[in-house]
Amino acid sequence: MSRPSPSPARRPGPGPTTISAKIVVAGGFGVGKTTFVGSVSEIDPLTTEAVMTEASAGHDDLSATPNKQTTTVAMDFGRVSLDSDLILYLFGTPGQHRFWFMWDDLVRGAIGAVVLVDTRRLADCFSAIDFFEDRGLPYVVGLNAFDGEQLHRVEDVREAMSIDPSIPIITCDARHRESTKQALIALVQHAMAARMAAGAR
Repeated sequence: MSRPSPSPARRPGPGPTTISAKIVVAGGFGVGKTTFVGSVSEIDPLTTEAVMTEASAGHDDLSATPNKQTTTVAMDFGRVSLDSDLILYLFGTPGQHRFWFMWDDLVRGAIGAVVLVDTRRLADCFSAIDFFEDRGLPYVVGLNAFDGEQLHRVEDVREAMSIDPSIPIITCDARHRESTKQALIALVQHAMAARMAAGAR
């Protein structure tokens, strides 16, 4: 009798099982999703960036990001190992509302999401937060530091956006690997806690 082949999720030998999980990085237009994925990914991230043209005039608000020349039109994809036995696959969503029809497909199978927020444009992230609230998917809110500065305190943002105290709000800088990695760790911990709480009911 032939021996069964090993499970693809398990490494050869006595090592631990490797667990993989899907994470979504979401938020409004120009909030730093592509930068976030690129800064932490161990592989060259797959991006679907397109050059912005005059056709976007009147649709995309560039007042806070005047130097932005490209935009994501489908998704960003990256991979990061949080530990020797935990691999995260990152999917960055497109930010413009006209591409939001893709979001349901992108979040399918995800354990949770990091919702990036530009505190200069809080209104732009309300729709993203509502999206994950409606679907009951765990998420954390990441206040992205533009120009290396946080303009508002976490609790002020929580109050302004009426975010439940159970939802973690963290500060991060999407340009720096260690900062984005800590945001992902916060999400994994929150998603695990939410799953355990649901199982205890």
